[in-house]
Amino acid sequence: MKTLRIVALLAVGLGLSACASVDTASRNAPMELPQMTAPATQVVSVQDYNIKVSRALRVSEANSYYPLGDIVWRGEAIGDRHAQVARIFQTSIQRVQEKNAEGALPVIVDVDVKRFHALTEKTRYTVGGVHSITFELSVRNPLTGDLLVPTREIQADLRGFGGSRAIQAEQAGMTQKVRITQHIANVIAQELSAPGSVAPRITELVDGLETNFAPEGEDAVRL
Repeated sequence: MKTLRIVALLAVGLGLSACASVDTASRNAPMELPQMTAPATQVVSVQDYNIKVSRALRVSEANSYYPLGDIVWRGEAIGDRHAQVARIFQTSIQRVQEKNAEGALPVIVDVDVKRFHALTEKTRYTVGGVHSITFELSVRNPLTGDLLVPTREIQADLRGFGGSRAIQAEQAGMTQKVRITQHIANVIAQELSAPGSVAPRITELVDGLETNFAPEGEDAVRL
């Protein structure tokens, strides 16, 4: 199937279930699937997914302003950081699946995490910064495994709160993990509905999560 035709098929709405682990994880798609010759108005459904967080990605636990490493994650207790990052992406994709529309075109989504650089304690409780997140996204035909649209690298950077704003956000339940998980879900949903539409930029507030949130104080963002 030609790429342009498939791009036209990718509207909005996603669904069903899968699983994730550190390197790759997936669940077999159901035996009976809709035909891949759906009309141009057909939305897509995440029938299955694979998440890869390579063990080759370097983890840094250094508490400095900008430690060297591919994975910098302090939003959970010290543990297997590769597995923790994989679970964040798993939750994000599952949220995308919840928005599935009946009769949607089934697809397999592959995510290959290249960088997950959140804030250290030193940065979070002083100046703040940027959660720098990069991953490759592929969309495949579940019947043949063929790519429906070219694999593309997604830059999903998110503003990381600092100082009193970070403390106020945590008190409101908006931890680094909560914000990043929903942000990744938003980014994946947008890319599936309109491939190539996520431009490299820093997102300030997470859609659907922080619309009404503006911490009090001199460093608050006025909405």
